[in-house]
Amino acid sequence: MNCREVSGFLHDYIEGELPEDVRAEFERHLDACTNCHEYLAQYRQTVARSEALGRRDEPEIPEDLVKAVLGTIAALKT
Repeated sequence: MNCREVSGFLHDYIEGELPEDVRAEFERHLDACTNCHEYLAQYRQTVARSEALGRRDEPEIPEDLVKAVLGTIAALKT
C-alpha cells in the first residue's frame, strides 16, 4: 500500500470499516511511514473537532434561503 492509497482509506479505517486484510496492510504502512502516521493523527483531530462542533454531516440549508438566492439570480438574469 502506498501513501495515496492510505489517504483514500482514512475514513473507513477510523470508522472500523476496512476488511481485516486491508486494515493490516494499512497499519503496516503506517508503521513504516511517519508522514502517513502523522496525517492520520491530524485527520483524527479534524474529525474530533468537527464532531465537537456538531458538524459531523453536511449542514442543512434552509429552504427560504435557497428560494431567496434563486430568486435573486433569476432577477439578475432579466
